[in-house]
Amino acid sequence: MAQTFTTEEANTDPEAPAPGSRFHRLLGRLRRDPGIWRRGVVLAVCAVVLTLLMGLHASLPNRFGNLGSLSETFLPWLGIVFVPLLLAAGIWRRSATALLALLLPVVVWLDLFGGLLTDKSSTGGDLTVATHNVNAENPDPVRTAQEVAASGADVLALQEVAQGQGKVYAKALAGTYRYHSVQGTVGLWSKYPLTDTRPVDLRLGWTRAMRSTVRTPQGDVAVYVAHMPSVRVKLRAGFTAGQRDASADALGTAIAHERVDRVILLGDLNGTMNDRALNAVTSQMRSTQGAAGDGFGFSWPASFPLARIDQIMVKGVEPVSSWTLPRTDSDHLPIAARIDL
Repeated sequence: MAQTFTTEEANTDPEAPAPGSRFHRLLGRLRRDPGIWRRGVVLAVCAVVLTLLMGLHASLPNRFGNLGSLSETFLPWLGIVFVPLLLAAGIWRRSATALLALLLPVVVWLDLFGGLLTDKSSTGGDLTVATHNVNAENPDPVRTAQEVAASGADVLALQEVAQGQGKVYAKALAGTYRYHSVQGTVGLWSKYPLTDTRPVDLRLGWTRAMRSTVRTPQGDVAVYVAHMPSVRVKLRAGFTAGQRDASADALGTAIAHERVDRVILLGDLNGTMNDRALNAVTSQMRSTQGAAGDGFGFSWPASFPLARIDQIMVKGVEPVSSWTLPRTDSDHLPIAARIDL
């Protein structure tokens, strides 16, 4: 008796992948593609260069337009931006070489910043602190002050308090904070008494930093408020940060000579924790965002945050949580942290 076969049965290959298995069909095409390893060499080289830029960022020289500090300011973005671009290009080129090389920058980026991708915050703590660069041209300083005070901070630091606005902020915050002091363009507001309050010399000729002892129920805490000089990126001069760097050294010296064991720094440092120019400060203090935050906590510019240049740093105390606050009328986001004393 003659056997008949349908078209589908006649074309069936027992070794062929199951119909609809796109992954297997793709693998089959790649195995038959002789150029899969030869294509994408340039992309692979770019991946290696990206790896070296991130892994050896501390070796980039600062003597040429502060190139090292500039790259360290936006260091996370080297991976956030260029790894997806190289991945898309590698897939488009169907290059196994490029895709394998891309593992190098991914591993280095995760080593540098992977710890920031997890939530390290916990409950508890004795003291809530907040800091905000309110912007000297803030159109509504009263509303900004009230919005930041609504965070529940026990201690609040403000930077870029324009001349004549100290009294405006003092009046707006009087109902929440009994104690305050304004020194130059920075101010400190506290629910607890302030003693030994004085300006800190940042080698500028005018006051942009201060320190005060906060008498909390758990004991004294030295609180520093600082606003480092601004930095600029100029076509010929590069990353101009000379004043900022000198002020950071002065601030680091002041903190190193602090006699109170527990120290908190609140301020706009115009630099990130990765920036070597802030080493005088960052080498002796911890960032609350890195120790107890969730994510990068970028704070500037407020419209599309690209870097965390506003910092809460501690020494002799333990941060338990750190977060950014909602946007105000400033070009910076306010940030806050909960501290275990």
